[in-house]
Amino acid sequence: QVQLVESGGGLVQAGGSLRLSCVASGRTLRTYAMGWFRQAPEKEREFVAVISRSGGSIYYADSVKGRFTISRDNAKNTVYLQMNSLKPEDTAVYYCAAAYTIALVTRVSEYDYWGKGTQVTVSS
Repeated sequence: QVQLVESGGGLVQAGGSLRLSCVASGRTLRTYAMGWFRQAPEKEREFVAVISRSGGSIYYADSVKGRFTISRDNAKNTVYLQMNSLKPEDTAVYYCAAAYTIALVTRVSEYDYWGKGTQVTVSS
């Protein structure tokens, strides 16, 4: 079992930045691809970014490319999401997730473990 806990969310003005963290316990994250997803009210959960086990491969949703950066520190069992140039449409609950795979997976169903999420609100 892997337990994931997100932190770093909050209220920020448009154009601002936030850094989300996801700390894992229970097992090492070295064997998991790690992803970030988000879910706005009355919308489906959507893919944001994914990073491979080693951190050598990364993939972003088009909506965040160039603004968000995913990274990981396997020694700390932690994954990060640096969010810059935030927009009101980025407002959502952000979730980190772990997938036991070498692939860069982007679908909700492909992930094995989920955190409870952290709220990000961007005001205009």
